[in-house]
Amino acid sequence: MMHNVDTHTGPSFSFQNRLARMIWNVFYVIFIRYSPNLLHGWRVHWLRVFGAKIGKGVHVYPKVTVWAPWNVEIADYSGIGNGVKLYSQGKIFIGRKVVISQGAHICAGTHDYTNPGFPLISKPISIADFAWVAAEAFVHPGVNIAEGCVIGARSVVTNDMPAWTICSGFPCKPLRERIKQEEIETFKNH
Repeated sequence: MMHNVDTHTGPSFSFQNRLARMIWNVFYVIFIRYSPNLLHGWRVHWLRVFGAKIGKGVHVYPKVTVWAPWNVEIADYSGIGNGVKLYSQGKIFIGRKVVISQGAHICAGTHDYTNPGFPLISKPISIADFAWVAAEAFVHPGVNIAEGCVIGARSVVTNDMPAWTICSGFPCKPLRERIKQEEIETFKNH
């Protein structure tokens, strides 16, 4: 929830929100950022303590930056690589078996440049099951990345991307279809 609609005169978030983020950031630097790579359970535990909803088998690497854990939901068996920024000013949902590669920036907040007060706007981001956001991609606020979609490295995603499609570019655009998970499972079983 926004506290102030004029960013020139004060903060966009309440004192309670800023205090909670300060406590989280201190905790993150001391107990998470320099933890060994293989301690995924340790990091998941503390993200949950700070309000994140995280499924089983999730791998969150130590140098993942989470702005507000209470705005993050990650489903089962997903992996979030080192250097990923989950800028969760709004809700960020990450589905099952999703990979978010190193240095990707998932940004759920922006500013209304048409308003003289430049107020903050947060919009939820959804990344569906079996998707892959490759290294250093940028996902804009309000974007939905559909099931099985692949976002190419360093792409800038400004619009929703379709299911089971390989997408890339600046701005990101669909390039070609991707093999569906059911087809992969059928192939493995033969």
